[in-house]
Amino acid sequence: MTLTHPAYGQLRQVTPTAAVLLANNPGQMTLDGTNTWLLRAPGESDYVVVDPGPKDKAHVEAIARATDGRIALTLITHRHHDHTGGIERLIKLTGTPVRAQDRAFLHGSDAPLTDGEKIEAAGLDIGVLPTPGHTGDSVSFVLDDAVLTGDTILGSGTTVLDSSDGTLADYLASLDKLVAAGAGKALLPAHGPDHPDLEPVARYYIKHRQERLDQVRAALRELGPDAGAMAVVRKVYADVDKRLWLAARSSVQAQLEYLRIEG
Repeated sequence: MTLTHPAYGQLRQVTPTAAVLLANNPGQMTLDGTNTWLLRAPGESDYVVVDPGPKDKAHVEAIARATDGRIALTLITHRHHDHTGGIERLIKLTGTPVRAQDRAFLHGSDAPLTDGEKIEAAGLDIGVLPTPGHTGDSVSFVLDDAVLTGDTILGSGTTVLDSSDGTLADYLASLDKLVAAGAGKALLPAHGPDHPDLEPVARYYIKHRQERLDQVRAALRELGPDAGAMAVVRKVYADVDKRLWLAARSSVQAQLEYLRIEG
């Protein structure tokens, strides 16, 4: 029987070159858990791992087993712990080099990922596409038939902008880049199910952000132009589970900063 999402601890082939191991770390921010992607061209013995996932011994050991320890390179989409917590143990088990945009996660290399870079590994050509917004260091990876979007675009719902360094202007620009890069290619997100075509999902994300901006503008007309983020959350997210309001506050803060600069 063909596996479908979510399938914890089981290697699920999604495209001819991409398979996924789902970490058992479900939550409000991680959806069903973190997707660790294992990439290789048909006939190749080595793998590229994208996002080792959380600090979870069982999950990292499952990655090592699934790859037989043959990891040519590990790539990181962004700094959050549910993507990077497993790095140290994966290095210990397999010796994998690690590359990311954030130097804090580099291992076996002193070169951060750069815009437009082409990585040749495991028989694949992997394009590096910076997609900041969710975080400042967010990166997507472009294959011939798929795009790995990290948390920039999820498999369900919408993503939160980390107000410490994620900006809405950056995020909207990143979504435009993904529309261009992802037409006709599979969406391989870091959380939630994969989709056969990234473009319509990216366009939905753009529409959703514009609708939220309109709602925030309306809230500011009622509350006053200097209203704080949580006051806006109470208006705009009144129909959303209050347990998600703290996360929503981060996105609203990014929206307020955007509106106060862009108008």
